Amino acid sequence: MTEVDSVAPKQVAPDEASLHESIAGALASQGDWRRAYEHLRVALDLQRAQPSIPAQLRHEVDRLRRERAEAREESLRDALTAVYNRRYLDRRLDDLLSDARKPLAVALVDIDLFKNVNDTFGHIVGDQVLRRVATLLGEGLPSHAFCARYGGEEFMLVLPAVEPSAAVRVAELARARVAEHPWSAMRDGLAVTISVGLAYENGDAAANRRQVLEADDLLYAAKHAGRNRVAYRDRAGTRVIEYCP
Repeated sequence: MTEVDSVAPKQVAPDEASLHESIAGALASQGDWRRAYEHLRVALDLQRAQPSIPAQLRHEVDRLRRERAEAREESLRDALTAVYNRRYLDRRLDDLLSDARKPLAVALVDIDLFKNVNDTFGHIVGDQVLRRVATLLGEGLPSHAFCARYGGEEFMLVLPAVEPSAAVRVAELARARVAEHPWSAMRDGLAVTISVGLAYENGDAAANRRQVLEADDLLYAAKHAGRNRVAYRDRAGTRVIEYCP
């Protein structure tokens, strides 16, 4: 053995985690933060090395995590009104309607004569009306309840684990908030009301599957009765249409 051989340091191959950490550092130095984050995440998951994370890289990793969370949230929100979109609504309804243990109320909401708003005041005002109605519908909802845009000028209030009387009260208060809002401050002569079809089930799985159809039928009844009303069925199954001028 030569003298050089006897003093040469032993070469140790870096483990997989360290390799990913090194790649992350190289990518970060090039400004490729997204790929750096992916390699750093792999290194952390391997748990075979404690990476030394530069402050700038840590900052960018945190930023990427926030952006990813925000992007996911935005994908579930309606772009115009900021309430939940149909994608989120369908997913949550599928979960809630399949749970036979919990009661559920759904209120299908339609803006009355919305086409007239667009035709008379223009689509920009129509968009403002949609945003304001969405805000008004979302006010004062019970815990775990939410508002979603069902489509066009229709919204849905989803009210899990509420009593029938509480569900009716939520729907009626929403109707009243919209009817009493000072719409003329937005445009002279503008008035907006909503009609609501409220369907309630006590957690029977078979009945739950028909619930949205029932809400739609009741919404039509509210419209047919003169609009600006809440239609629902009482405990005896009798259709009730409420309007408090």
